[in-house]
Amino acid sequence: MRVIMMGSPDFAVPTLDAIVEAGHELVAVYSQPPRPAGRGKKEQPTAVHARAEALGIPVFTPKSLKKPEPQAQFAALEADVAIVAAYGLILPQAVLDMPRLGCVNVHGSILPRWRGAAPVQRAIMAGDETTGVTLMQMEAGLDTGPMLMKRETPIAAKDAAALTEELAHMGADMVAQWLADPQAFTAEAQPEGGVTYAAKIDKAEARVDWSQPATHVQRHIQGLSPFPGTWTEHDGTRLKLLAADPATGSGAPGTVLDDALTIACGDGAIRITRAQRAGKGAQDVGELLRGYAIGKGDRLS
Repeated sequence: MRVIMMGSPDFAVPTLDAIVEAGHELVAVYSQPPRPAGRGKKEQPTAVHARAEALGIPVFTPKSLKKPEPQAQFAALEADVAIVAAYGLILPQAVLDMPRLGCVNVHGSILPRWRGAAPVQRAIMAGDETTGVTLMQMEAGLDTGPMLMKRETPIAAKDAAALTEELAHMGADMVAQWLADPQAFTAEAQPEGGVTYAAKIDKAEARVDWSQPATHVQRHIQGLSPFPGTWTEHDGTRLKLLAADPATGSGAPGTVLDDALTIACGDGAIRITRAQRAGKGAQDVGELLRGYAIGKGDRLS
């Protein structure tokens, strides 16, 4: 088939590769425009953009698809289907209707739970036991379209980075399976009950609230690792917290309970296992404490 791929971050790269490896004609890739990044603020292409260029596939990076010119460009590709994975732009109805088989979205949750921008992080932070990928026929509503395929996986102790990578490969396999025989799959309407929304992660959410129960704090750290990363302060120094384990102990919330960075929460405690000081690289807690003193009785806020 003639396929358009629309995606931006690392999550979408396995889907791009799966389309190519399956032998379909990938006529174009759409991705978010390059943006300034790094210390030099040099414009950097998205992960999907860079991968497509390496494969010699034409890349389009419109700021919007609502105007006639990018819509005409899209229509001229005469695609059978557009596969969309974390693209980041709204597709108007005119664009959704252009491919012969419409637009199919790779969404990182079991819909209708966690519609929206940050399904992986929200599932972890909410304490969900399982999540997965839904392949969905797109319509104008936010992740409301009928489902073509679902596949689940346990969350367990995976952080957002590990779970995102797992779901990315799961979604890529599902896309390859669907593209092999689209007529074999029947679209199923989403249930009306159980709808939740995964709002985009706001950096203001990243500060740890030590008054919360230990289970909540641990899920918070797990769900926002590595980006944007939860953080706390110790004597005016910001610490990004990247991983933590359950621990025993109690005390005033935010109190350091031992020399291994066990921290009291509102109920219970956690032990930080990986962290990062401002301006430094990420470190396991033993390495961190050898170069930066945080002792029993200190307070994090």
